[in-house]
Amino acid sequence: MFKVSTFVFLILLVSISTNADINGELIPRIEKIGKVCISGMECLKQLTTISETLEDDDLPVISVGMLGPVEKNYKIGCGTCHDAGVAGAPILGNADHWSPRVAKGMNVLYNNSINGFSVMPAKGMCFSCSDDEIKAIVDYMVGASRP
Repeated sequence: MFKVSTFVFLILLVSISTNADINGELIPRIEKIGKVCISGMECLKQLTTISETLEDDDLPVISVGMLGPVEKNYKIGCGTCHDAGVAGAPILGNADHWSPRVAKGMNVLYNNSINGFSVMPAKGMCFSCSDDEIKAIVDYMVGASRP
């Protein structure tokens, strides 16, 4: 029969071993995408910011602050799914995706957007938006998706 202290020791030993394996495997997997640098490591001195690496003429940079209120709310709350069609969300600008939804009527679209529909959460992740702001976003999305 195991004593409790022996059992605790075995669990501790396994967890230390598992943690070592995770650290040994995790950092190389992450480094394939980018450089892993933990606070205090020497590599922090080598990192540069995006503004240091981009020349003024390289890429156009658009700030969310440069958008109008409807477009800003769309980007903050709705764009995550509707720009890429995540989980079947109709893609902004794609008339084929939007036509069957628009055929149901704007009130149905407003209601689904405000209260949620299928996997879309209520207010489409724009939790600070009022119902009128959600309706304005729906109008924007439908308008941008007409043939």
